[in-house]
Amino acid sequence: MFDVIIIGAGIVGCFVARDLSKYNLNVLVLEKGNDVSVGATMANSAIIHSGHDPLDGTLKAKLNVEGNKMYEAVCKELNCSFKRIGAYVLASSDEEIEQLHILYQRAINRDIPCALQEYEEIKKVEPNINKSIKLGLWLPTTGIIYPWEVAIACIENAMENGVTLKLNSEVSDIYKSENYILKTKEDVYETKAVINCTGVRADEIYKLINNEIDFSITARKGEYFVLDHLPNPLVNHVIYPVPTSKGKGVLVVPTTHGNTLLGPTSFEIDDKSAINNTQAGLEYVRNEVGKLIDNIPFDKVIRTFAGNRPTGTTHDFIIEESKKYENFYNVAAIESPGLASAPAISKMIVDIYLQKHAASLKDDWQPYRLKNITISELSLEEKNEWVKKDPRYGRIVCRCEKVTEGEIVDAIHRPCGATTVKGIKKRVRPGMGRCQGGFCEPLVVEILARELHKSKDEILLDDIGSKVLVGRTKHDEEI
Repeated sequence: MFDVIIIGAGIVGCFVARDLSKYNLNVLVLEKGNDVSVGATMANSAIIHSGHDPLDGTLKAKLNVEGNKMYEAVCKELNCSFKRIGAYVLASSDEEIEQLHILYQRAINRDIPCALQEYEEIKKVEPNINKSIKLGLWLPTTGIIYPWEVAIACIENAMENGVTLKLNSEVSDIYKSENYILKTKEDVYETKAVINCTGVRADEIYKLINNEIDFSITARKGEYFVLDHLPNPLVNHVIYPVPTSKGKGVLVVPTTHGNTLLGPTSFEIDDKSAINNTQAGLEYVRNEVGKLIDNIPFDKVIRTFAGNRPTGTTHDFIIEESKKYENFYNVAAIESPGLASAPAISKMIVDIYLQKHAASLKDDWQPYRLKNITISELSLEEKNEWVKKDPRYGRIVCRCEKVTEGEIVDAIHRPCGATTVKGIKKRVRPGMGRCQGGFCEPLVVEILARELHKSKDEILLDDIGSKVLVGRTKHDEEI
């Protein structure tokens, strides 16, 4: 019997798990994927928005501002990357300038630091700005993170504080007796309360218990380019166009690890699982970013990717207890600015739960999470100390990102350890560089097999069934 079952281990579900781990509660997280942070958390713009954009009176506006203020402390506790690099919203027409003034006033009303700047002033800090730009809105509190790093850190910390995680556990049925009974392919679970954090499938999960739901979720696909590390930054801050009804538009975004994202698109699709790139989508991104920034080196693209974000019919976040089923809580329609709002969303739903359920705080709750060792960030003396402790920290596996064998082994044996090639990639970045795993992937497979006590042909790229190796050639030899 569990006090709470959280369905879904994206960034919101992981934050909720961490926040509930502070209390003397028996908490289980069920995730249908083969790892955490495999949906929208894995494919987004990685921006902690300032809160200037959402409409007044919405949960998006309230929780974006709150979440932005929370991230710095959260990332410090969890030892995650966070950079408050600031952003510009750029306008090139009289109509866009009028909308920019509306955003400026919203930011002022919400006590968000901001300023309007003319083209010449922006050009001093963003030399590649397009000549058509007339005015920009400067938002210094905008930040960037590594989204799946934060989600993984949250669930690791939650597990260290007593939360249970079950992967490959897609919920196929829910029914209410005295408590809630949740069925997966392998198991049946009983719980007093359910928190639904399942992203684009939140409406489908809710329908398992309630056929007459009052919202639905559609998927909006976002497609991106990833640029290699550049000798000189393309941009120094997040660059937005003036937003439209479809969202914040196509952006130019520096990442915490020195790459640059170009995107996303925002097209509604029928297939919620479709995360393929399209020629039309990428061409749209290419055309739109050229209206903001000149000299974009498309010859330095090392990857394209796509992800789906959940758009609800309410046009706002849904964070509430079901009106029909007591102790069933929906956290749904968490589209942009969902990433920026995630810690505040978690606080809100946990507060709603605690209003009805008495739970005492743990005396021994530990908020800190041991940082992943990143050898490339250390001084020469620090590197030498780690190599003395364990020679595997001196063996480079990924030359592009300078990732060592020791870092990969550490990522495998952490509380929410990696079991797949993509799991390793998310945690310590081999395969994120210029060659996209062309050199290091065979070594990653070998290390995973050795540490997990499996054969190499059992190692998966990502989900169940995605084998990296399918057989041997007659010339094949052991690596």
